[in-house]
Amino acid sequence: MRARLEIGGRAVQVELDRPCDLALPLDPHGGQPRHFGAPTARAVPLVLGEFTGAVAQGASCNCEVLTLVPHCNGTHTECVGHLTREVVHAYRTVPKGLVPAVLLTVTPERAGATREGTEPAPQAQDELLTRAALERAWPGRPWTQPRAAVLRTTPNDADKATRDYSGRAPAYLSREAAEWLCARGIEHLVVDLPSIDREHDAGRLTAHRVFFGLPPGASELAAAQRPHATITELAFVPDALADGVYLLELQVPAIAGDAVPSRPLLYEVDIA
Repeated sequence: MRARLEIGGRAVQVELDRPCDLALPLDPHGGQPRHFGAPTARAVPLVLGEFTGAVAQGASCNCEVLTLVPHCNGTHTECVGHLTREVVHAYRTVPKGLVPAVLLTVTPERAGATREGTEPAPQAQDELLTRAALERAWPGRPWTQPRAAVLRTTPNDADKATRDYSGRAPAYLSREAAEWLCARGIEHLVVDLPSIDREHDAGRLTAHRVFFGLPPGASELAAAQRPHATITELAFVPDALADGVYLLELQVPAIAGDAVPSRPLLYEVDIA
């Protein structure tokens, strides 16, 4: 279904029935990505009295109990409520409709080879997504001002779909990178990393705080300067998609919580 829209004063055409799905399928019965040592997501038949929700076991229908940790199992979107005393629900924070987004391919740099950093200070062997790398990847003249950024890291290995990142020191954003994205007007960030901060960082969550506009140590929602922002982690961007400007749709279920499983969709755009 081809639709004609006006984005940033420009007429564009979009195939609404042909998005690229950036979500990693979460199979509670098979291989799946996870992080931070959390248990894998799992599903078991509901058992109530003599009823067991499994047709294979003689039941009239299947009915499973699904257990997962949204922050650690599969593609998920989180909001400022990840860091505040007040309860904030991600599904209420996610933007409705299509958002202009820029796709950037970036190669992490060894912390010991860059002057960029974060709090606490990175270890020399840590890998950082730096401001310098983002600047190099940014398109020269995007047709509109992106409000979202999708970061694809290299190498873009297929095993990202089932990788256990726990204890593997995956790459994360430098403070300068997070600050630069905010300065560029990016309100919604999608990454193929398990977290934009170091797995074990003494609870600083520096990049998260920068992106939500929350000062170090603050936990009050009123202190957040960017409470509308969202961060989507553990996505996957196929190599077939070229860097450039797209339209992003963040699909999430209406489940209360500071993070929920999500399905980011990218739409290619034709300038009319």
